[in-house]
Amino acid sequence: MWGDWHQIWEIAATPDNIPIVAMLFLLPFYTWYAFREAFANDRLIAQLEKDPALAKTHHRKTHPWKQGWEREVHTWPYLMRVEFLAAVIVTVILMVWSITLNAPLEEPANPNLTMNPAKAPWYFLGLQEMLVYFDPWIAGVVMPTVIIIGLMAIPYIDANPLGNGYYTYKQRRFAIWTFIFGYIILWSLMIVIGTFIRGPGWMWFWPTQTWDHNRLIYEVNRDLHEWGPFFYIVPQNLWGKGIFGALVVGLFTVVCAWGIHKVCTLTEFSRKIYARMTLLQIITMQVLLIMMISLPVKMALRLLLRIKYVWVTPWFRV
Repeated sequence: MWGDWHQIWEIAATPDNIPIVAMLFLLPFYTWYAFREAFANDRLIAQLEKDPALAKTHHRKTHPWKQGWEREVHTWPYLMRVEFLAAVIVTVILMVWSITLNAPLEEPANPNLTMNPAKAPWYFLGLQEMLVYFDPWIAGVVMPTVIIIGLMAIPYIDANPLGNGYYTYKQRRFAIWTFIFGYIILWSLMIVIGTFIRGPGWMWFWPTQTWDHNRLIYEVNRDLHEWGPFFYIVPQNLWGKGIFGALVVGLFTVVCAWGIHKVCTLTEFSRKIYARMTLLQIITMQVLLIMMISLPVKMALRLLLRIKYVWVTPWFRV
């Protein structure tokens, strides 16, 4: 058993994986800190709504003004002093890091001796993991493009004017959970899977399993039209497979769009924000969220049911 955990330690101690190990600690800490500040501000907002006279005093922040404090905080020296100290600390950390850890460089490429597993840098491991579940052009071109466009479109989609400049949960529930689902659960989780779970041959190894380079797996992946009862229902020809896949993808899209609409209209506050959005904003948001939801669904189909593709055509496979 110690040998298995020792292997995990060797993976975590690799210089190229140090950022991932740091991320495993930093993400939970800052998520907890953000929620703590958000809940504190929500309690204060509720208190000020009950007592409007209190909102006219200095008790408008979770840390109200106290005797001896400056009422105005200037950029110099307060902000500049903190930024200078932060820059010095980060510089020292990077210098110690670069001196104590070797650069993750290896010998020149040898075509007679291929690395196994061959992994991309940690910040691309999410895309490499997506190649298991989607066609290369989807995982390598479409998905990164959608991620970039989605990040650029967020300020134009989000019609909620509240929550700017302060932490809050009640006023930004939808945005917060969308971020947690998209970045922490999906993107960060795929990086962790690609680092600690994927071993030789990009096979799935649980944390306590030894990476065996001679391991063989006999799992057969099938497309959805070949799986279970669908094999006897769906015509096994070009048009039959294409129409069946289109119907399944269309049904999935409709169900997801309906669920997102219901989530966006759960409370009176969210209904007001949703009503401010234009049709183009709603459609763009729906498309981006449905593509986000499709990733864990496709992962579950592949890992649990061994279903490779849902929609198969001569031009593309989804």
